Amino acid sequence: MSKYVSIYNEFVGDIENGILKNGEKLKSESDLMKQYDVSRDTIRKSLNLLEQNGYIQKLKGKGSFVLDRNKFDFPVSGITSFYELSKKMGKEIKTQVEEFSLKAADEKMKVKLELSDEDHIWKVVRVRNIDGENIILDKDYLNGSIIQTLTLDVCKRSLYEYIEGELGLKISYAKKEITVQKASTEDKRLLDLEHYDMVVVVKSYTYLNDTTLFQYTESRHRPDKFKFVDFARR
Repeated sequence: MSKYVSIYNEFVGDIENGILKNGEKLKSESDLMKQYDVSRDTIRKSLNLLEQNGYIQKLKGKGSFVLDRNKFDFPVSGITSFYELSKKMGKEIKTQVEEFSLKAADEKMKVKLELSDEDHIWKVVRVRNIDGENIILDKDYLNGSIIQTLTLDVCKRSLYEYIEGELGLKISYAKKEITVQKASTEDKRLLDLEHYDMVVVVKSYTYLNDTTLFQYTESRHRPDKFKFVDFARR
């Protein structure tokens, strides 16, 4: 077995057995060279393999950090509310509503939600806390002509449960776009980003069964906590 693979396997064992903890910084390349009595190239091969397989993240100028292997499945296809997902997670889940308002749509939202100048939108900004960490920032914009009434209590629980159960509307499908972006000032203020300076952003355009676009969402995630899953068939 190659020396770099042997070193890789030792790190994998330490991470999976909890000897190396989530967020822990690894020793420098120089220190690891001395510890294992190998070349810098061998250490870099081991670290690169760890990064490729999702065990560590290498940050330029800062070092290598252990990633949390306990990621939560977040479906890309299908339309599932966070409230519905949270019931399956078996985790301590809390939602904090940061903003809840009805306002005139700005030019950006007029385009995204296909609105007229007279239309208003509900803006709902919520922070999702899982096991004591703020790791998701959800920013929802809803067409006020379609969702005419909304309350703070509904926002704390589930928009979709209210829209389908109380308003009697049928949510049918969504178009989604996933990108990785530099963390914004708002992300840094509201999320526990630790040493991460990037977030995974899922943008969704959600439609009723009559093809009416009623919601635009930006869901901003700390990158180490979520894996996005899908099912495909040829």
